Amino acid sequence: MARLSIRVDLKPGNRIGPGKIQLLEMIAEHGSISAAGRAIGMSYRRAWTLTEALNAGFGRPMVEVQIGGRSGGGARLTAFGTDLVRAYRAIEAAAAEAAAPFLNGLDAGTVTPGDGEGAPVERTG
Repeated sequence: MARLSIRVDLKPGNRIGPGKIQLLEMIAEHGSISAAGRAIGMSYRRAWTLTEALNAGFGRPMVEVQIGGRSGGGARLTAFGTDLVRAYRAIEAAAAEAAAPFLNGLDAGTVTPGDGEGAPVERTG
């Protein structure tokens, strides 16, 4: 089944896509960057690097980290991080709904939805 994958390029070097969003969701669920990485098969180093890139890319933290100690360390999403995940998932849902007829056409072996006869593509300058 064809599916849509969304990546949002915000500015050079700052983009969000399914991997970073899933990492944020797993941090929220597990309360730890390392546990989130393990849950999605990602090394701690990669999870930490992506978390730092998200924090730096937006100029404010997506994830707050608590250093270990007597009660142990942990991580949680900030309000802005939670809002980012929700906004991305809303964009993803809206795009999937808009693209559904086209994706269904591709699954059926056609390029366009409808009768299967695609219109010629015009190239513009």
